[in-house]
Amino acid sequence: MRFTKEDLKLYVITDKDLLSSKDMVAEVEKALINGATFVQIREKGLSNEEYSKKAVALRKICNKYDVPFVVNDNVEVALATDADGVHIGQTDLAGMDVRSLIGTDKILGISANSVELAVKAERDGADYIGVGSIQLSPTKSKSKVLTIKYVKDICEAVSIPVVAIGGINKDNVSLLKGTGVAGIAVISAIFGNEDVAVATRELRQLVDAKL
Repeated sequence: MRFTKEDLKLYVITDKDLLSSKDMVAEVEKALINGATFVQIREKGLSNEEYSKKAVALRKICNKYDVPFVVNDNVEVALATDADGVHIGQTDLAGMDVRSLIGTDKILGISANSVELAVKAERDGADYIGVGSIQLSPTKSKSKVLTIKYVKDICEAVSIPVVAIGGINKDNVSLLKGTGVAGIAVISAIFGNEDVAVATRELRQLVDAKL
């Protein structure tokens, strides 16, 4: 899969609970049409069969718009559905060489909330690093909150792109200016809005102007 730093500008992550009764594929397509550049399916509590079914549907719509699509925390589902890659958190890395499992042609994202973990993630074969939380958010209410300076320190410590995540919205995205992040990853800032299209378009305009 073609993958560049620019693909991380506006990285959207699904949440079936936020979407409620809305059709996930339709809402993701609205985000893609209005400026989303990367999609991750992140759905907890689903069987691999259910997870795979949703992943296949999203992969198809992402392929339509030539946007990278990765699966959160499940290498098996990522491979079974021919996703472009996988995003793994620190708690999912124990004893795993994820790069060897997915091969060299798949995208590997790894979460890190310290310089040491970011450097290790790059060494372990990550193509990009997810760094946060920037602020507490509804989906990551117990995460460690990083200072903006520390986010900059992480960006300077690695040579691969960094995407900021956790509590980012249109009111605080400008705080990340000058940190070196390639983009932002959001869940509720887009899928928590009644109008996903408008929310995506407004956030993309801010990212282009502020980062």
